[in-house]
Amino acid sequence: MEFSPSKLNAFLFLKLPSAFWCGVRVIEIKPEKCVATVTHKWFNQNPFKSMYFAVQAMAAELTTGALVMYQIKKSGKSISMLVANNKGNFSKKATGKIIFTCTDGHLIEEAIFKTIATGEGQTIWLKSIGKDSKGDQVSEMDFEWSVKLKG
Repeated sequence: MEFSPSKLNAFLFLKLPSAFWCGVRVIEIKPEKCVATVTHKWFNQNPFKSMYFAVQAMAAELTTGALVMYQIKKSGKSISMLVANNKGNFSKKATGKIIFTCTDGHLIEEAIFKTIATGEGQTIWLKSIGKDSKGDQVSEMDFEWSVKLKG
């Protein structure tokens, strides 16, 4: 798969339809950075009229997972990936358009290099920050990814 926002959004539609229908969309992907957005709407809100935490988690996880997929493809090796743990902090009501950004591509590249060099699986914590249209942080999500050579 080519790594472009449109290809990743098609991937969402086919492989992660709940994220797609909640409005999660990738708007930028580069080797070191992935950005996704989601807009607060009636169908992705909680009873308190802000974005449901799980919708925020889907967008945040996508920014980290897309970078892992990108770096795996770049390596040319057959490598599996799995979320082992996650944690989140919610600091403000999420309303309007929320932009999630992960800038940990360099950390993923290092972990995949170690996996290939040693043949041993690696784990890595990746962070995605969600900000509203004013630039205020609404949430911070951390995902521990496990990567290892297949076979």
